[in-house]
Amino acid sequence: MEQIATPARPLRVAIIGSGPAGFYAAESLLKKRDIALTIDIFNRFPTPFGLVRDGVAPDHQSIKAVIRVFDKLLADPRVRFFGNVTYGVDIHHKELKQFYDQIIYAIGAQADRRMGIPGEDLPNSYPATSFVGWYNGHPDYRDLPIDLSCERAVVVGNGNVAMDVTRILVLSPQVLEKTDIARYALEKLRESKIREVVVLGRRGAAQASFSTPEIKELGKLEGVDVIVDPKNIELDPASQAVIEEDRTARANVEVLHEYATRAEHTAPRRITLRFLASPVEIIGENGRIKALKIEQNELVVDANGALRAKGTGNYEIIEAGLILRSIGYRSLPIEGVPFDTATSTINNIAGRVVQPSSGEVVPGEYVVGWAKRGPTGLIGNNKPDSAATVESMLQDLSKLEGINDEFRDPSRIEAFLRERGIDYVTYQDWKILDQYEVACGSKLGCPRIKVATVQEMLEVIHQGRG
Repeated sequence: MEQIATPARPLRVAIIGSGPAGFYAAESLLKKRDIALTIDIFNRFPTPFGLVRDGVAPDHQSIKAVIRVFDKLLADPRVRFFGNVTYGVDIHHKELKQFYDQIIYAIGAQADRRMGIPGEDLPNSYPATSFVGWYNGHPDYRDLPIDLSCERAVVVGNGNVAMDVTRILVLSPQVLEKTDIARYALEKLRESKIREVVVLGRRGAAQASFSTPEIKELGKLEGVDVIVDPKNIELDPASQAVIEEDRTARANVEVLHEYATRAEHTAPRRITLRFLASPVEIIGENGRIKALKIEQNELVVDANGALRAKGTGNYEIIEAGLILRSIGYRSLPIEGVPFDTATSTINNIAGRVVQPSSGEVVPGEYVVGWAKRGPTGLIGNNKPDSAATVESMLQDLSKLEGINDEFRDPSRIEAFLRERGIDYVTYQDWKILDQYEVACGSKLGCPRIKVATVQEMLEVIHQGRG
C-alpha cells in the first residue's frame, strides 16, 4: 500500500481543542514541507483560541496578539475549523478514529483543584477559573451568581491567575471599559463594594508562583495600595538559599521588599499580600460567607529536600464575603483516552498516548499542552512542547497503518456531522462572529464586545451567512 502523507494519500490529522497548544502543533505540522496533510481542528464552542480568548486577563491585550498567528493558521487551505462540535457527545472516539490517521488531544486543564476545607461550597466561594471565565465572557460562566457587595475578598494562591483576579477586583472600571471584558461583568464591577483583596500564599515569599512582571504590575495600579508586612517576608536560611539560586524568586522578593517600605496607605482600594498562611475553614452565617479561618505556617524541609508549609497551630479569622481559590488546575478524563488520575494528565510518553498498565503505545494518538505535562508554564511554553509531540508523530508515520482510504476524503467528516444534525461552525463562520464583535466594540472604543452565549453566537453567524 502506498505510504501515508503523500499527495496521493494525504495524512489526515484531527486536533481536539483550539487553544495555544493545539495551534502550535498545527503550526509545527504545516512547516513540514515534505509531507502532504490536512488538519481539522475541533472545538466545543463556536469560538477558537481557547484560553487566549477565555483566560487571558482583559487588561493584558498585548498577550492576545498571538491570535494573529493562530488566525493565519486557520486561513491555511490545509486547515479547517469545526466549532460547536463537542468531542464525546457530537462525535465519539471510535468515529474520529475512522476519519483520521493521527489525533492530537489539546484539551487543556479546565478543572480546578479544591481546598478540601469545611464551607468550601458556600455561595460566593468559587474557583478562580470560574471568575476568570465570568469576566471573559466564557459561555459556561456567563451566569455565575458572583456577589461583589462585600468589602473584602480573599484570593487563595499566588500564581499568575491569582494575580489576574486580584487585579480585576480592584481595577478602575474606567480602565476596564477600554478592554474586551464582558459587558455584564463590567456593570457588576462598577457596582462592586470590594475595597480590599487579601492574597494568601501557603509558603513563603521566596516560593511564590507569580512572575515578576505580574507582581510589579500590582504596584502601578491607580487608586490601589499594596500592603506587605515586612515581618511576613523575612526569609529563613533555606529560602535565602532559594533566592540565591533562582533569579525570578530573588526579583520577586525584591519587589515585595519595596512594597513593605511603602508607608503611606491612603488609596481607596488595597491589596494585602500574605505568606505562610493556609485556609482551614470558610465560616458562613445564614448561608452566606462571613469569614475565612486561616492557620499560620512555617517552612520545613521534607525527606526530598523540598520546602513544605507546615501548620503552627496559630489561627486567625479574616472577615470576608468572597473567596476565590487559585491553587492549581487539572485535566479531566475524556472518552476513550487513557488517563493518569495521579497527575491528572493523559497517559503519555513523549506525547504518545500510552496504556497506563502496560505502557503500550496507542497507535495514532497524541497529546500536547497541559493535558500532556500538567498545568505549568505560560502560553509560549506550549510551542516547544507541541513541536516535541509533532516529532513523535512524524517518527511514527512509517509504521502507521492509517485509516481506510474511503474515509480519507475531507468531505466525509462534513457529511458525517451534517447527518448528525450538528450545526458546526467553520472558519468563515467564525470570521462573521469576529467581525460582529469587533464592530460592536469599535462603537464603544474597546477591542471587541464578546458574545457570551452559544445561542447568540449561532444567531449572529446564521444572520451573517445570509
